[in-house]
Amino acid sequence: MGKQQKYYVVWRGIQPGIYRSWEECEQQVKGFPIPKYKAFNTEEEALSAFADLDYQLGKPAGEDKKKHPLKIEVMKAIHDGDEKLIDKAIANGLLLNALAVDAACSGNPGQMEYQGVYVATGQRIFHFGPMFGTNNIGEFLAIVHGLALMKKQGTNIPIYSDSRNAMSWVKQKKCRTKLERNAKTESLFQLIERAEKWLHENTYDTPILKWDKGLWGETPADFGRK
Repeated sequence: MGKQQKYYVVWRGIQPGIYRSWEECEQQVKGFPIPKYKAFNTEEEALSAFADLDYQLGKPAGEDKKKHPLKIEVMKAIHDGDEKLIDKAIANGLLLNALAVDAACSGNPGQMEYQGVYVATGQRIFHFGPMFGTNNIGEFLAIVHGLALMKKQGTNIPIYSDSRNAMSWVKQKKCRTKLERNAKTESLFQLIERAEKWLHENTYDTPILKWDKGLWGETPADFGRK
């Protein structure tokens, strides 16, 4: 009787995903700080677990997630391998297998840029700018950029943003900026129209979550200009 096929889910590793052999899984978790992975007997179970936020939190499905104030330098704890602090952050709802997005603007309006950073490692996944615009526009474009990237890669890890305005605009599929459209901002508005078009033409199941500064400090995608 042959060996039963296993499916390995990697939530925290070099490249999160589902792998069909231990050798492939090991390449993603070996040497990674505080990896999280598990084997499943069927591909269906693996797919369900990979998308399950409770599994990412390390809790049985349906268990209440207790909240209490916690200020933590999330990336420092991860990079230092401080497992106790990481566990506390996770217990307070932080998902490490996630993408954080943020924007910065020198003046508002001014030179705007945005980026996406993988929470577990601090690795920059994408960056755009600078371009003349506003911080809210940058936050909106960053979320849509992340959504498009997740869909292209065939994954649905959560996207964190600390901007309620941007999250609302994405939900409405409309960038409700008051910035004037003129020769100086025309290129930016063309990007906005592209983003709105993508939202209208695509569906997604990627969770868009609010980054809780009170619990976790600044988002890993923060530009550090405050």
